[in-house]
Amino acid sequence: MKKRTRRLIRSGAVVLGALLALWMVITLLAGLAQSLQTLAGGWGVPLLLVIMAALGWLGWTTWQGQQSPRQGRRASSKAGSQALPMAFDSKREAAGEHLDSIGRQLELVQDQVMRQALEGERRQVAAELERGDLVVVVFGTGSSGKTSLIRALLGEMVGSVEPAMGSTRASHTYRLPMAALSRGVRLVDTPGILESGAQGQQREDMARRKAVQADLLLFVVDGDLRDSELRMVQLLLSLGKRLLLVLNKCDLLGQHQEQRLLQVLRQRCTPQLPPEDVIAASSAPPRLRPAPAPPPVPEVAALLRRLAQVLRLEGDELMADNILLQSRHLSVDTEAVLTNQRERASRAVIDRYAWIGGGIIALTPLPGLDLLGAAAVNAQMVLELGRIHGVKLGQDQGRELALAVGRTMTGLGLVKGGTLLLTAALSAAWPALVVAKALQGVSAAWLTRVAGSSLMEYFSRNQDWGDGGMAAAIRKHYDLNRRQTQFDDFLTMAVERIVEPLQRRLKGLPPGQRPHQPSTPAPAPVRSDDPE
Repeated sequence: MKKRTRRLIRSGAVVLGALLALWMVITLLAGLAQSLQTLAGGWGVPLLLVIMAALGWLGWTTWQGQQSPRQGRRASSKAGSQALPMAFDSKREAAGEHLDSIGRQLELVQDQVMRQALEGERRQVAAELERGDLVVVVFGTGSSGKTSLIRALLGEMVGSVEPAMGSTRASHTYRLPMAALSRGVRLVDTPGILESGAQGQQREDMARRKAVQADLLLFVVDGDLRDSELRMVQLLLSLGKRLLLVLNKCDLLGQHQEQRLLQVLRQRCTPQLPPEDVIAASSAPPRLRPAPAPPPVPEVAALLRRLAQVLRLEGDELMADNILLQSRHLSVDTEAVLTNQRERASRAVIDRYAWIGGGIIALTPLPGLDLLGAAAVNAQMVLELGRIHGVKLGQDQGRELALAVGRTMTGLGLVKGGTLLLTAALSAAWPALVVAKALQGVSAAWLTRVAGSSLMEYFSRNQDWGDGGMAAAIRKHYDLNRRQTQFDDFLTMAVERIVEPLQRRLKGLPPGQRPHQPSTPAPAPVRSDDPE
């Protein structure tokens, strides 16, 4: 009762307010009309009507302007598919930028064969940017009936095709017309995977390349997924490929067995693959039957419906994602080639400075062993390592970085620890006099390797020492270089380049007392907690 009373009071107040507003408007218009009549005589009333019409038109246009953004937002929310061309164009643009960047990277590749191979892939991806058809690749083992399934899909639309279907040893492409699609569809048959022998591996490699280039994959099986097939499905999904899993040859299964297999496949592919993307089909290949028996009929309607639905709703997005994915993979491959090239060039620079510096110090020993920390790092080596990685440093910057690394090595005790390590190894094979004369040079060469490896990582990480800073990076490479295999390799080269040449210059050794290096140097300690 109280609510009804309140509603009546509010309604009455609204009515009274409206009447008051109407009275005020009428009073205002009457006063305005009288004023215009006094000023304009007989033109007063027409002039008032013109003013009212102008005010009405201004109010209407203002209201329309406020409504149009809302209508635009409503229209865009209703037609979400119109956003796909924008996403498609933006991803095509991103792929184009990747390709331009790859082109600049390829100019730095020194291996001509590798550069030509990568340039060929770059041109292929660039051609993908211009294509209009969607690419559907049929993928699976040789016994799953891929080719027969393609024949059934094409026969459903256009009848029989050539070449004759059979065991696929090469890739074949067919056009699959589909209604309600603005783009054409290319259906690609691939060789079977998981076949034995060298030729089988070559055909599988071809199939994998085609799979990576696909906008959409049909992965065909004729039963439960084997472990190798499941791993392949998971790999393709992890690469970002869109995939439909097709259970083929269902004409050989009973209804109950078909449903059970579909359930098993959906469970094994959950959650990477939604249940609706696991589809049963029957390509019904010709089989020997008695003459009166009717020919088998393909059952691919469900597959065609799902294929058309996915391509209609996601086709542009799938194409854009695929092109962008290919350009990114090519960028990663190109960067890997450049990384290997930079590493080889850096190792050569480090070795050159290690043996040159070590030889000079062996011939002209430094007065203080602690100076090895600074002597092990040459500023010119820092500049060359920077240039290899595309970093331009001035002479002062190179010198400061070299001194910082040298001081850090000395502060960590790595100079003393490295010297003790090398003393123990050399003493097992050479007289004390030779060891004493060669020790500083060999130590300087080894510490240069440690410092150079640390700097190489620093430049490869875009001038970043990592979470632990310079000290942690240097200590890591110190431990890596003292591992038995690397340490033995270094000692072998040190004997050839420093110890033996120095021994030949010594005059104090009696004839016939030249020592022989054992085939296996004394084992070096590999504890990482105590360089001393």
